[in-house]
Amino acid sequence: MNKKTLLIGAAILALQTAVPALAQNKESKKLTVVEKVNKNIQKNPALLYLDESFASYDKLQKQIWSLSELGFQESRSDQLLTDHLRKAGFSIETGVADMPTAFVARYGHGKPIIGILAEYDALPGLSQDTVPYRKPLVTCGPGHGCGHNVFGVGSAAGAVAVSKWLQQSGHEGTVIVYGTPAEEGGGGKVYMVREHIFDEADVVFDWHPGSSQGVSTGLGTAMTMVDFRFYGKSAHAAGNPWKGRSALDGVEALDYMVNLLREHVPTSSRIHYVIADGGEAPNVVPEYARVSYYIRSPKRETLAKIQEWIFNAADAAALGTQTRVEKEIICGYYEKLPNRTLQQLLQDNLELVGPPVWDERETAFARELYQTVDQKAPLELANQVQPLREFEKEGSGGSSDVGDVSWVVPNAGFSTATFIPGSAGHSWQNVAADDTTIGTKGAIVAGKVFALSVIELFLNPKLVAQAKEEFLNRRGPDFEYKALLGDRRPAYDYRK
Repeated sequence: MNKKTLLIGAAILALQTAVPALAQNKESKKLTVVEKVNKNIQKNPALLYLDESFASYDKLQKQIWSLSELGFQESRSDQLLTDHLRKAGFSIETGVADMPTAFVARYGHGKPIIGILAEYDALPGLSQDTVPYRKPLVTCGPGHGCGHNVFGVGSAAGAVAVSKWLQQSGHEGTVIVYGTPAEEGGGGKVYMVREHIFDEADVVFDWHPGSSQGVSTGLGTAMTMVDFRFYGKSAHAAGNPWKGRSALDGVEALDYMVNLLREHVPTSSRIHYVIADGGEAPNVVPEYARVSYYIRSPKRETLAKIQEWIFNAADAAALGTQTRVEKEIICGYYEKLPNRTLQQLLQDNLELVGPPVWDERETAFARELYQTVDQKAPLELANQVQPLREFEKEGSGGSSDVGDVSWVVPNAGFSTATFIPGSAGHSWQNVAADDTTIGTKGAIVAGKVFALSVIELFLNPKLVAQAKEEFLNRRGPDFEYKALLGDRRPAYDYRK
């Protein structure tokens, strides 16, 4: 064998050994989650409590469903949840962060302090009876198209279940339910972050109704909701229109410019609007008009640039129509900061609890609803637990004020099936499904996942420390929280 052949052979051998080494190095970068401590869940008092309390939580979630209160108007829904938690021994602080329908409910003592988010606001225009066809209970009335009726109840159920375990075990630890109003455009959690309500928590969990069981790994999008109010001069539209200045012209000029600039923003960004006030009568030049915008982008830095552009367009629209414009940021949300340690914990417990099991009546109702959805997805998805996915490379889709929470405390969330697979978000089908025991069973699954995850963190300080370390590493050393909505007070009347 000559020298050249030896060199080629050595090179091939080096490459063959290098490939596994590279793979090993890549694998070593994956997060290794601290081993769970709480492995024996048989006769766990938290889970036994939830199994025995199905009827009471079924009643509670349906009461909140029937109220269907909009953001910052959830006074009775808030009262139902705080009354339930108070009876379970929680201390209640109401009206937090200058919001009458926000609350903090605590149970236990000492560290760690683990929070659970609760939402309970409805959406406008989605009133619906509990039938598998479109039938509003109130024309254009509100409805729980995002399932926040079961959201708040599932969170409360999980926290009360933890309190039962604390009573029996005598273990140290504190569980907190954060009652967060007006998630749908009002940004209740943002005001709570701004007022440092979450600073005491070591970890905060959330969940959301969905059409299957899975841990959320999406990053969502940063978002600002902005109202542009144009002011002009009224005049007779036929007799002397030259004496008027149309505020609606200002709105339409802005909308036209925004529709042109869409070509020049990143394709991952989203801009949508609705003309909320456009005048009262065609024969009167409108002296007032309002358009409401949602501006979204995967990163809040990009969002800020697009928002500035739209603000400049609003000024130009006012100048060109000889009107005046006022800009008001109603709310603003951060994109989410992920935490793999907590996601893996939730995934383990979601698989341990398993999906809800529908009976014949529930299955029949689900199949009837399924016939009304346009984009079909396998109905069996509702009875499955999805595998833990990798993080998104770039955020997409909707926005949530949970994003702000995730930047000030380690956070992770999941979903359970309370909707029918294939149904659109914010749909009448969601409203109909959630007022049945399908919604309640999803909430009970969520409660069990919360209970097991909080108890694990009580028993496993290494896991809490790992979640915090990952959180600080991902956030970076120079982070400073600044609310995208500035220093404004809560927009109490944004739904009125």
